[in-house]
Amino acid sequence: MTVANRASGHTLARYRAEFPIFEHQTYLNTCSLGALSGRSRLRTTEFLETWDRRGAAAWYDVWWDALTQTKEGYAALIGAHPGEIALHASVSTASAVIASALDYTQRPRVVTTALDFPTIPYQWLAKELQGVEVVIVESPDGVSVPVEAIAAAVDERTSLVVTSHVYFTTGAIQDIRAVAELAHSHGALCFIDAYQSVGQIPVDICATGVDFLCAGGLKWLMGGPGIVFLYVRDALHNALQPTATGWFAHARQFDFDVTVMEWAKDASRFEQGTPALAAVHAQLGGLEIIHEIGVPAIREVVKELTEDLVSKAEDAGLRLTIAADPRDRSAIVMVQDPHPKESVARLAKSNIVADARPGHVRLSPFFYNIPDDNAAAIQLL
Repeated sequence: MTVANRASGHTLARYRAEFPIFEHQTYLNTCSLGALSGRSRLRTTEFLETWDRRGAAAWYDVWWDALTQTKEGYAALIGAHPGEIALHASVSTASAVIASALDYTQRPRVVTTALDFPTIPYQWLAKELQGVEVVIVESPDGVSVPVEAIAAAVDERTSLVVTSHVYFTTGAIQDIRAVAELAHSHGALCFIDAYQSVGQIPVDICATGVDFLCAGGLKWLMGGPGIVFLYVRDALHNALQPTATGWFAHARQFDFDVTVMEWAKDASRFEQGTPALAAVHAQLGGLEIIHEIGVPAIREVVKELTEDLVSKAEDAGLRLTIAADPRDRSAIVMVQDPHPKESVARLAKSNIVADARPGHVRLSPFFYNIPDDNAAAIQLL
């Protein structure tokens, strides 16, 4: 039985009550910001109460342990070990560290795509004065970028291939294992922006073969802004030395030795400064729910909700920019609209939260949504 035919919604609809926003909104914008759960609010309140009660003394047990738990939670999501996880404030800071660790003298080329989030190309476009050559591969259909098209841009002068697991522009899922194999066949490294995938789509990091991968709390991991993880394959920990760094990258950071930079032996060498603890605690609440349900179970429900939304939109005569094969679709559905900001504002007047992107209204159901949410949005569009 499909989601659309279940009177109760679906098997994970019981979690909807944990997200107070649904008491007053129809929320279909997880691809921009995950809904706040009661568990994340509770964890954040506990952090504030500890800060008030203990001050800096909490660093030495409670807060340091929270950082460890966060790394463990992220690692478990993708099948990594905690020593391969570095914490960051954003994909921008994480990618800046990776960009600073590469040697462009013999391999000046960095290959990315026109469908990637601007953070990715900006990081290397900013280094063009240093001799970095950025190649942006266009999409032939405006939906995805075939691996073959990326392959045409990769050569022996390429240091890095960097692209998305799920394109924020269309929701199409990229074959990141094929991208990694392509990069490695030319001696290049592979960096994946998985901000729009981890949490809604299962990721087995060892099976993908990628060298670096970023995701975080803002969207599908329901931890809010300010907390991101960077996976660095363990074989690269001692092979790369960033120049954009901070005191958390030091092997003996509490020695406060200003005379020597002794790099941490694990992925911590790719960290910078003190993590935002409020964001860490909010993320722990989100991770608790994700692990409790399991990403495979989330994926099954979200696939059904996505196809229900696509079906309702097409039945209503709306045109979509999505992958042709349902297997290549994530929970991002792009509805073509010449005036998306006006349409999103009209939805908002009816307490339906969506997002506007150039030429599109973007809708993104998650496990806490139900088919009625889809119906309400499509009826107004």
